[in-house]
Amino acid sequence: MALLHCSKIQVDKAYSRVVNVLTFLKKLMNIIGMSEQWVAIRIKQKGDDKCIPWKNLKDIILAHQDTKKKVDVIALSVYDLVVFPKALGHVDEAITDLFD
Repeated sequence: MALLHCSKIQVDKAYSRVVNVLTFLKKLMNIIGMSEQWVAIRIKQKGDDKCIPWKNLKDIILAHQDTKKKVDVIALSVYDLVVFPKALGHVDEAITDLFD
């Protein structure tokens, strides 16, 4: 109450909001701007995690009409290279959590 300067907060209750957790498929659809079917076909299982091959993202960069989506895909790829430098050839599911 003191930090927020709000007298309506009830001290004995925990406050939280519902988080809308998107699946890897939905996150990729939002980031790269491709259809659900296109993304679903290209998602691969690598160990315990899901990933999308870098080659598919490269194809999007070269062919996508929307410049903003091209930049998003490049940024997603750079994030992946910085966070997972040894995981060449694919973009891991964990990186979409950071990026999205």
